[in-house]
Amino acid sequence: MTAASGLDANTPDIEPAPTAEPGSPTGAESPSADSSAPASFVVNIPGIADDELEPEPLDPSQIVSGEPVVTGKVLWEAPDRRQIRGIWQITPGVVTDTEANELFVVVSGRATIEVEGGQVLEVGPGDACILREGDRTRWTVHETLRKAYHISL
Repeated sequence: MTAASGLDANTPDIEPAPTAEPGSPTGAESPSADSSAPASFVVNIPGIADDELEPEPLDPSQIVSGEPVVTGKVLWEAPDRRQIRGIWQITPGVVTDTEANELFVVVSGRATIEVEGGQVLEVGPGDACILREGDRTRWTVHETLRKAYHISL
């Protein structure tokens, strides 16, 4: 079972994390606690079944080859919608995209990300990748890729 807090009630298999004792430096009274920050939580990314991810249809103009399917799950979104954290998955194929300011960690699968006018990034399990807002990319997904991400808009 995965412990978490701060997620919506529709998130399966997630229980609130235990609260800290009053006066504890990790409690809500902590001088460093920011009431606008999301609650701390843990999610087992590989443990979330494919059928728990929601369809995120690609614009047909993004598909270069194959029949890639994108699914995902938003785990947290800032009230102003300028930060998003979640899970994203894509099946094999080739697609193009214009990136947001994103940090992600690949949980499973492999892909080659070609940044227009820049580097070619080979990503696989355990790799952390940073994509710059506005970069135009071409993703060649070799094995269904699942990542945990944080996007700043």
